[in-house]
Amino acid sequence: MDAQPDAPVDTKAAYLKDLLGAGLLIDTGVPGVYGRSGVFEDVITRFEATVTAAGEGQAEVMRFPPGMNRAHFARSGYMKSFPQLAGAVHSFCGDSHAHNDLLQAIEGGQDWTGGLTGTDVVLTPATCYPLYPAVAARGVLPSDGGLYDLQSYCFRHEPSNDPARMQLFRQREYVRIGSPDQVLEFRQLWLQRGQALINRVGLPYQLEIASDPFFGRGGKLMAMAQREQQLKFELLVPITSVEQPTACLSFNYHQDHFGQTWGIATDDGSVAHTACVGFGLERIALALFKHHGLDVKAWPASVREALWG
Repeated sequence: MDAQPDAPVDTKAAYLKDLLGAGLLIDTGVPGVYGRSGVFEDVITRFEATVTAAGEGQAEVMRFPPGMNRAHFARSGYMKSFPQLAGAVHSFCGDSHAHNDLLQAIEGGQDWTGGLTGTDVVLTPATCYPLYPAVAARGVLPSDGGLYDLQSYCFRHEPSNDPARMQLFRQREYVRIGSPDQVLEFRQLWLQRGQALINRVGLPYQLEIASDPFFGRGGKLMAMAQREQQLKFELLVPITSVEQPTACLSFNYHQDHFGQTWGIATDDGSVAHTACVGFGLERIALALFKHHGLDVKAWPASVREALWG
């Protein structure tokens, strides 16, 4: 009998199994929602310290919770472009009869979420989204614009067995708000800084022009325009696939979208432009474990020096 060809290896599931087996991630029973071990968290903490050092303490530090104002979220335009990724917080607001119906649904193994009502909170889709209305509320920007250091958990509804595509994850961002020249200079600076940071921790990467996952047929045109104008770059690192590396850093120029949306003005009365650099902290940790091994004590001396000093 002829030998049968080997079944293709699911590299995403295989790496996830390794991470769970090593105790670095903790299974919750929901794809893309994991606990993190102390070792995993320590790697993120150490890498974040290198990001902070690269920022040179020049930015205003802000930390927002993983939920944001629903009205602000709606005004941002996120649902127009990415409805497939959004998540909202719902709570029970009924009376005792509704509570009894809810309990019966739970006991019967039925969907009980229909008895919940939307709250004023949605899950933060990107770390910078709560920033813009907060800055707008302060009034006109100073002459040198604004520079902000942010970090938050984010949510995107993308259930997957790929550990590098989590539904709940953290982003560290630096955001620049000001004139076009100011924000483009900022993005160019962080394009250099970002590559230098990834070089320091010994990860292979490629830098490419990219686009966001806009929804629907109109989204294809938006993605094409984004690429043509080179508004978005991604630093890609192979984690679960060499052929399809994962975006670990993102460099985005939003032009005046958020300035127009929130009425943010520069000191000369112009509509402010914005740009951001985002670090996917879990993804970078996953890349480090993939390329240097699951035992941090055995990582190359140069990487340990960069992270632990």
